[in-house]
Amino acid sequence: MATPTSPSQVPVGVDPTRPSIARVYGGFLGGKDLYEVDRQVMVKISEAVPEAVDIARGNRGFLNRACRFLAQTKIDQFLDCGSGLPTAENTHQIVQRFNDEARVVYVDNDPVVLAHGRALLEENFLVHMVDADIFQPSQVLQNEVVRTNLDFTRPMVMLQVGTMHHVEGDHAPEIMREYIDALPSGSYVVFSHFFDPEVPELTEIARRIEGILVNGPMGAGRFRTRAECLAMLDGIELIKPNATSGPGLAVCDEWWPDGPRLTPLSKAGRCIVGAVGRKP
Repeated sequence: MATPTSPSQVPVGVDPTRPSIARVYGGFLGGKDLYEVDRQVMVKISEAVPEAVDIARGNRGFLNRACRFLAQTKIDQFLDCGSGLPTAENTHQIVQRFNDEARVVYVDNDPVVLAHGRALLEENFLVHMVDADIFQPSQVLQNEVVRTNLDFTRPMVMLQVGTMHHVEGDHAPEIMREYIDALPSGSYVVFSHFFDPEVPELTEIARRIEGILVNGPMGAGRFRTRAECLAMLDGIELIKPNATSGPGLAVCDEWWPDGPRLTPLSKAGRCIVGAVGRKP
């Protein structure tokens, strides 16, 4: 989507002069719903770290595999926070392939995401899109659509995939704690986050991308350490999907891989981690 030439071409609530996290992420995944300002951010990131696209791809691949993994359980309700622009293999498409009665509620507050999401879902009565700020858990947890379509007396899956690194300051663990506390016992959390591996050459890559995101018009995008990421997962038991998957919090591309790696994982690809955990 090129920068509109008249106000009538801009969706209500969209500022085409400010980049969108969802649109930039979608652009790295091959999406076309971009404004020029989004492309400029993508160019800056790509110039600084040419393989940065591997972060977006690794994150999306992890989401898909985690959804396939959990869809094979008996859980049939999913709360996807910060769902982003629709792409191929969205959460509801994956889980409904295993259970066509699975319910999915997407939450986002980006006007472009909301418009595309509602258009995509208008014929699927088991899937809903909610306009709320995911960094204000009460807005989500008390939302009428969420409460009507998800049963908080039964286990569910909550997804916070590629979201919490956009929280500035040190209150991300508090946000996650409020969500986790609200989940019924037996629920699962799917989580991914920009990662500082604390290895000099990888930390340098992480900080280079972070500088563009945080100090530029995006204003957010923190790369946190393993300890900082684990602090957001307090209260859940991280699982290993198979014997060779490594620790519960793993580089996204190494979490339950679909097969042996045919090409080396790039340095940037090691700068995002994911985890799936169960609430006792």
